[in-house]
Amino acid sequence: MQIYAGPRARQRLAERGLQPGDVRVIPAAAGGPKGLILKALDQHIFGDWLRGSSQDVHLLGASIGAWRMAAACLNDPTQALARLADEYVHQHYDSESGKRPSAAEVTRGFSVTLAAFFGGREQQLLNHPRYRLHVFTSRGRHVLAREGRLRTPFGYGGAFAANLLSRRAMGGWLERVVFSDPRAPLPISLTDYRSQQVELTAGNLQPAILASCSIPFWLQAVHDIPGAPRGAYWDGGITDYHLHLDYAAMAGDGLVLYPHFQRQVIPGWLDKALKSRHRSTAFLDNVVLLAPNPEWIKTLPRAKLPDRDDFQHYGDDIKARATAWLQAIKESERLRDEFAAACAGGTIEALPL
Repeated sequence: MQIYAGPRARQRLAERGLQPGDVRVIPAAAGGPKGLILKALDQHIFGDWLRGSSQDVHLLGASIGAWRMAAACLNDPTQALARLADEYVHQHYDSESGKRPSAAEVTRGFSVTLAAFFGGREQQLLNHPRYRLHVFTSRGRHVLAREGRLRTPFGYGGAFAANLLSRRAMGGWLERVVFSDPRAPLPISLTDYRSQQVELTAGNLQPAILASCSIPFWLQAVHDIPGAPRGAYWDGGITDYHLHLDYAAMAGDGLVLYPHFQRQVIPGWLDKALKSRHRSTAFLDNVVLLAPNPEWIKTLPRAKLPDRDDFQHYGDDIKARATAWLQAIKESERLRDEFAAACAGGTIEALPL
């Protein structure tokens, strides 16, 4: 593991290290299977480490990050996070041999998974004594207000072109909608991009998480989520791929602890090819980011993190894909162990973020 930090956070780590009581916000990025590499680290943070503190902690998630943070809010986060990883690794959808399953089939299957995972346990999550969940989604505007065979690709083409001009311009096509725990406001400003916040409730918890994970063209959009503006909702990673938010404007001296699968905090999914938007900014001044060493990643199966390309690489050989992913997850226990050792060692010499 490598520990990176913004200037303010780096100075603080050098003076006093990292304590559980320092953490006020934990973001969780989109990125599909890459998030599996954080299983053991998540289990340690939420199952053991944070129990050494008493402050409220805001958990921010997009896509698989939303699922991870919601699982962390359940009564037994260690078990819930283990179940999440197991179900993600062994997911399978019926389709013709060699063909990708339809968006409708994937949506049906994932809806069933979420219902089994959270059904009847919504109040556990919403009444957690310390954690405050915020689920990030992307709501279509104008032509993207409804999903359609022609309007969806046309709308995303427009969003792509607008994003080349600026992230703010993309707000004409897609807006950020955050489903937030009503007990405490999100301690971060959302003025960097067109945004709305709505109350997270037992009635919209599952639709919000499903929407946050609904990758365009891979899953169907979720329409008209209860308690939220009407429209089509897609993956929160489109607008907030890695949740590059204005954490530095947060009141107080708390830190943002960011377990991540890479050093770069990319603002939106459409920014992946725009290297100029991968740089650190002043927004990350108080962020402590935990990421796997790129040299260690080369020792994993196929010399990389699990990702969606593995679905195509392994094809119908579900067992081979699951075996590779489980090996990567097992190896990633080193991240947990090195984080625990760093926190126990007093001061921390973090790398510049």
